[in-house]
Amino acid sequence: MSATQSDQSPADQFAAQTDQALAETYGDRDGLVAAYDAVRAHTETLAAPLSPEDQTVQSMPDVSPTKWHRAHVTWFFETFLLSDNEPGFAPFQDRYWFLFNSYYETLGPRYARPDRGLITRPGAHEVGDYRGNVDGRVRDLLTRADEETLRRVLPTVELGFHHEQQHQELLLMDIKHVLSRNPLEPVYAGRPAALLGSTTPGPLEHADPGPMGWVDVEGGLVEVGHEGGGFCFDNELPRHRTWLEPYRLADRLVTNGEWLEFMRDGGYERHGLWLSDGWGRVKADGWRAPFYWTERDGEWFEHTLHGTWPVDPTLPVAHVSFYEADAYATWAGRRLPSEAEWEHAVVVDGQGERVSGNLADTTTWHPRPAAPAVPGGPRLRQVHGDCWEWTSSAYHAYPGFHPPEGAIGEYNGKFMSSQMVLRGGCALTPPGHARTTYRNFFPHSARWALSGVRLADGGEPRR
Repeated sequence: MSATQSDQSPADQFAAQTDQALAETYGDRDGLVAAYDAVRAHTETLAAPLSPEDQTVQSMPDVSPTKWHRAHVTWFFETFLLSDNEPGFAPFQDRYWFLFNSYYETLGPRYARPDRGLITRPGAHEVGDYRGNVDGRVRDLLTRADEETLRRVLPTVELGFHHEQQHQELLLMDIKHVLSRNPLEPVYAGRPAALLGSTTPGPLEHADPGPMGWVDVEGGLVEVGHEGGGFCFDNELPRHRTWLEPYRLADRLVTNGEWLEFMRDGGYERHGLWLSDGWGRVKADGWRAPFYWTERDGEWFEHTLHGTWPVDPTLPVAHVSFYEADAYATWAGRRLPSEAEWEHAVVVDGQGERVSGNLADTTTWHPRPAAPAVPGGPRLRQVHGDCWEWTSSAYHAYPGFHPPEGAIGEYNGKFMSSQMVLRGGCALTPPGHARTTYRNFFPHSARWALSGVRLADGGEPRR
């Protein structure tokens, strides 16, 4: 029976699907503990190149210090798993409950987000002690719990895995901004795609992604949303029907080279290309180029996690806001796809279950050029990985959505206002975290996230 025909509530569907997926994925307690250890270890691997000083800086209100990310995901397991299930539970430190709560009003007061960088204590090493303490207690709980308790906590454990993976991605986006403010231009890790395979310094070798092609999609009455068989967040439910007119999608992301053409044609100077709020941001904030671009002696450079380099025209443009994506689409005589169009096109293209691409790129830590299309293979390129892709869809609840009861219900539903949906994943998305139905969301003006642009066509373009 499809989700649209089920008599279960969305919350019941969410619990049932998660429970089934956990049993199929982990098999037994040892498998579950091993998965817990792997997720937790990956966070520490990402933090390893950073000094304690690096981990303390908050370079703007939207950015959180690295040590805060490490502590908050630990607080999540302590709060939502241990507090209700550990015999004789006591928090590791009473004030951490207040300090590392992010936005859960149900759980009480929390420290102001814009001031997280003012907290020098606990330090990075003390946060490591906190992580070690909670990890030992979680392993003990999962190893010793009776079958009924284990069955009951499994959905929370899995949610904790994916919550930590979200913060792993955010940790990298945030430290990228932190390092960008340093005039010494420090490198986090990696090297540009144009230097891969090179053993000696020399001219950058740019890979040509080829001209932008188009993939026609019939549309019609289609189903979107998660249909079971694995983990999903509650905002991916319920699966439901929606009508799509015929349309087409660009077969790859917009490149830096194409964005330079937009800039040379006065893209940031022509108010007629912009939504009113977007034009207001252009004027107020002085936007002239994507977020991490700077001009030096007439040449554009881009700050990345692997350093600051001349803009590579073959790479996907990254770190642009929804306003910029929309303005570019208008300039190109196209539009942005809706999230339903994006999802349906990916499924029709045969990539709904086959999630592969430039995800978790630990070589360049950055988007790469679109690979050539494979004859007889998928027609859409870069649908998973490289850059999160802006859609024209506001982040609202699916028909029939109801958030879960309690604090967990604050995870997604409370943010369904003043945000836009992005799809696909990016080069910093952890392994196993990307899905075709995944609904990421950011405010219209957000630029620090690793976001890019895929064009759509069909219907009348906005002029």
